Amino acid sequence: MTAPPPASGTAGILLIDKPAGITSHDVVARVRRSLGGVKTGHAGTLDPFATGLLIVLVGVATKMQRTLMELPKRYLVEARLGAVSSTGDTEGEITVTGRVPPAELSLPTGEIRQRPPVYSAVKIGGERAYARARRGEDFQMPERIVSVHSFDELWRTGDPRRGEEVHAGYEIECGSGTYVRSLIAALGDGYCVQLRRTAIGPFDVLDAVEPPSRGEAWERPPLISPARLQEAVAAWRTSARRPRAGSRVPR
Repeated sequence: MTAPPPASGTAGILLIDKPAGITSHDVVARVRRSLGGVKTGHAGTLDPFATGLLIVLVGVATKMQRTLMELPKRYLVEARLGAVSSTGDTEGEITVTGRVPPAELSLPTGEIRQRPPVYSAVKIGGERAYARARRGEDFQMPERIVSVHSFDELWRTGDPRRGEEVHAGYEIECGSGTYVRSLIAALGDGYCVQLRRTAIGPFDVLDAVEPPSRGEAWERPPLISPARLQEAVAAWRTSARRPRAGSRVPR
């Protein structure tokens, strides 16, 4: 199906529930085509491995990209413990060590120093780190200071004494630029099995929709208008007690 020409004044944000296996760029491209070529962008990359909330900006709302990227984000993570991965997730080379972080481990919060994974989109010398890593180059990622607002272990299963894999679930709320895979790896021996972004600022994945399919014309996209977007962010930021990321913003 041919996409319609962009409607005059088409603008706002779309809350997209990104599936695994496609890039954030793929989602943005699908939205752009489905709306007839209107200007689009996004507010925070999700790796192909990750799923969950991706904010896609449409039209003049692209001018709010920086504001939205600065909002805190919430993630649900399933980690395998007692093993490490070269990429921090299931797509890397897995080495079983049997060293399992204790359940009573103090999980880091506040401002912390962190190195992004070498298999990340951070640019090193003008080139994406993952491209250099895939060529087998030896380099070190620069440290950065990131903010972790909350970090909670929700559950744990498996007994290594019986030869069982140990898995644990975590909920993490963090600031912009934080790499969840690095947080999990820094606990000791562990890597991400599943990674899902559930909220960005006041926006929740429960309100998100699937991305348009290839060739689909989106005549009535479920846009949150620029005015409503600004109101929602302002109200969330100025709350007497700032709510957790994700507070179900109506359109």
